[in-house]
Amino acid sequence: MLKEFKEFVIRGNVLDLAVAVIIGGAFKGIIGSLVKDILMPLIGLVMGGIDFASLSFAVGDAVVTYGVFIQAIVDFLIIAFVIFLIIKSAKKAEKEEPAPTPAEPTTKECGFCFTEISIKATRCPNCTSELK
Repeated sequence: MLKEFKEFVIRGNVLDLAVAVIIGGAFKGIIGSLVKDILMPLIGLVMGGIDFASLSFAVGDAVVTYGVFIQAIVDFLIIAFVIFLIIKSAKKAEKEEPAPTPAEPTTKECGFCFTEISIKATRCPNCTSELK
């Protein structure tokens, strides 16, 4: 069982996924800081000095901080857009590889005996029929 687990973990897909999760976590931190520390203050300034982090309302003893939720939505939209651009560019890079052109045929089939013969032949070597 330990051997099977080791084979599972060593497979390329699992390692790639682990690296992607780690990089994704770091990327989320960067985007979170971009939204929280740069974009939201600028958006708040344009909207008349609103501080989104402090937007909240109380329901009884519970405080609903919907400003933080708005920041999370902006966070998500930026991350989703960046991932969209990465996937779009990766697919574009895949499409740029031209398909190899097929090689010209070197043989043809005799229309009388259906034997494969050279494309340059004017007479079939098997049935001696004249070819066009």
